[in-house]
Amino acid sequence: MKFRSDPAAVRGSIAPVVTPFTDTGAVDHASLRALVRFQLESGSHGISLGGSTGEPGAQTAAERIAAMRVAAEEIADEVPFLPGTGSHKLEETLEITAAAQELGADAALVITPYYARPTQEGLYRWYATVAREFPDLPLVIYNVPSRTAVDVAPETVKRLFTDFDNIVGIKETTKDFEHFSRVLHACGRSLLVWSGIELLCLPLLALGGAGFVSAVANLAPGAVARMYELWEEGDFDGARDLHYRLHPLVDLLFVETNPAPAKWVLHRQGRIASAHVRPPLAPPTAAGTARIRTLLAEGGDLTHQI
Repeated sequence: MKFRSDPAAVRGSIAPVVTPFTDTGAVDHASLRALVRFQLESGSHGISLGGSTGEPGAQTAAERIAAMRVAAEEIADEVPFLPGTGSHKLEETLEITAAAQELGADAALVITPYYARPTQEGLYRWYATVAREFPDLPLVIYNVPSRTAVDVAPETVKRLFTDFDNIVGIKETTKDFEHFSRVLHACGRSLLVWSGIELLCLPLLALGGAGFVSAVANLAPGAVARMYELWEEGDFDGARDLHYRLHPLVDLLFVETNPAPAKWVLHRQGRIASAHVRPPLAPPTAAGTARIRTLLAEGGDLTHQI
């Protein structure tokens, strides 16, 4: 929790690590420790766990909390820790967020409640409840309409940011780039905005974004972190070069539903013991695997850089 008192310092590439499972489907804590250590050694500026890439909807609250404990122990305050703590159930969201606070998380990433498709007033009340329950824990709204079927309007973000000091930012996982700009325009640049869309990570920095929570950091953490650093150093050509070199790996992630392709690669590289994904996800098909191999041949050099 070293960074909890200064959330504005949480910037750069926050790697959203996958949750490894064994071949029989149990959470693989040993592989998770190895992944977190790989991220730290590769220069990632922070670690997230339990976002969409971590398959939270396929885990129990107890499993998610146990995985957070493992990650927190391995991170040991070297970099900020921003676990995903949201659920479609309010009670479960509060339970997991409470555990994150106790484990020393620097902020909690709270997804919009999925399936229910709440109104903007419903979203405001949802986040207001979480904010009031944890006044000393920085909270980051996680907006991912492709997965939740609801979009947090810029006006709702502004209302929450204005009313609650501990709501400090938003992870925007929408391809509507105007939304990024309208949120920052409504709230001011003191709002911390991270991109969860890989090909919008670099463009967001031009708008004043804080960084990105990009799934491609699972495969090329050093390159993703370096892209942010080059931008901050004013080497815009260097940052753009990495942005384009990452394209094949970005495409690889979404050959089939994320995180199945990423897990296939990580297992092939020996970073996790199994490529298992929990239902309703499935391993990559034969056609998908062939496409993954092709894209890995195009961008795989970046996966070995530390």
